Amino acid sequence: MKQPDKQSPQTRKLLLVDDDEIFCLVLQKALQKRGFEVHSALSLQQAKQIARRILPDYAIVDLRIAQESGLLMVEYLRHLHADMYILMLTGYASIATAVEAIKLGATHYLTKPADADQIMAAFARTQGDAATQSAASPPSAKRLEWEHLQRVLMENNGNISATARALGMHRRTLQRKLGKRPVKE
Repeated sequence: MKQPDKQSPQTRKLLLVDDDEIFCLVLQKALQKRGFEVHSALSLQQAKQIARRILPDYAIVDLRIAQESGLLMVEYLRHLHADMYILMLTGYASIATAVEAIKLGATHYLTKPADADQIMAAFARTQGDAATQSAASPPSAKRLEWEHLQRVLMENNGNISATARALGMHRRTLQRKLGKRPVKE
């Protein structure tokens, strides 16, 4: 995986995929100031069209783009350009989605809110850190439930009805639980 090239900022093409238009505009401006040529997409379809046209060196992909999974975009981008640096960004972080994002080809995984400086720091890190410490205490029961729901949802390819059946839960109850932000550890 390549490091950001400080000598030739005009060659640093970046695709930003997020359905939050305001977030895209703010992050786009911040990354342009840091030397990136930024192309934003608000849907997976639009992102695929842009990616084929510009063949970006970097991509920032939100996990949830409307009703679609950003994991599909990670997989698509990895097949399009094997050396692309792909950052998965999400407000709904879970162990299951982090593992899947990395398996599908994401280089890094950050939780929202992340600012441009944190994203630049992630771009600079291309290797893992074996000195990373594990959590001091185990996760709460609510956090474990949230993680389990996310894992089963991933196993069912994001299908809420199939996930509810697999969990023996009413679909609306599952939707309510999934609509909440993850429990802080």
